[in-house]
Amino acid sequence: MAQYNESTVTRAVLDSLANCKDARFKAIMQSFISHLHAFVKEVDLTESEWSDAVKFLMDTGKSSTPNRNEFILLSDTLGVSMLVVSLAQARKSETLKGATEATEATVEGPFYWQGAPDVPLGADVSTGMPGEPALYCGRVTDIEGRPLAGALLDVWSGDGDGRYDVQLSDPPVMKGRGRLRTDSEGRYYFWSIKPTAYPVPDDLTTGVMLRRMGRKNWRPGHLHVMVSADRHVPLTTHLFVANSPHLDSDAVFAVRNSLIVDFEKQPPGKALDGRVMEKPYHVANYDFRLAPAKTA
Repeated sequence: MAQYNESTVTRAVLDSLANCKDARFKAIMQSFISHLHAFVKEVDLTESEWSDAVKFLMDTGKSSTPNRNEFILLSDTLGVSMLVVSLAQARKSETLKGATEATEATVEGPFYWQGAPDVPLGADVSTGMPGEPALYCGRVTDIEGRPLAGALLDVWSGDGDGRYDVQLSDPPVMKGRGRLRTDSEGRYYFWSIKPTAYPVPDDLTTGVMLRRMGRKNWRPGHLHVMVSADRHVPLTTHLFVANSPHLDSDAVFAVRNSLIVDFEKQPPGKALDGRVMEKPYHVANYDFRLAPAKTA
């Protein structure tokens, strides 16, 4: 008869995977079990602490919604999301020649909302949002600099007060979001607001954890962008506002120097896209480079 204790239970759980047919899943679970058991032993975890941890995870799941995933926020603030993104980019660099020249990726964040409206080039996706107007423009190219016509940009950000649409009403109404395609020369341009620094939500489980850790919960100003084109690797990234507070202490560890962009302030007058602005505005110019997709 088997006898399980602190010396034997880990081996027994690992042996229970002997009949697993999925090699990758088996390897992941073996490593997960080994590290989890080692962690429990290392900190000499008590029953009450484990009970608190289980309740924390249950509460995290219960508080998640389609428009705010608390588990993603938890993953982000623990640096796991950025680690997974970085490992993916490293693998891409090894398998695709020149992929290191592609625009760097970063975390998606908890507030992505599928189904943003399709808008034409030059549209203003910030209608009804407070904040300083900003014109975003540039090109989408491959890593050789060749323009990608018809590339899709899915963009979203908080408002000038640092709040996302999903935080403003119940049920939420989409604001600050849009999908647009590049022209025949790979160019894109649209209007929104200059993003401001903001605190990540701390009203649920992730906030409890951050406070107990003694950590700040602020993010620098940024615009979220997903970029995709046929036969190229999709990109999820940010454009960070240069000189924004918290660039050196991002709560989700997502800042990359190559994604920091100058938002050049302009006086009232005719903008680059021909729109006449009655008040000062900003221009953020950035070119996205997509790596080629790996062929079968």
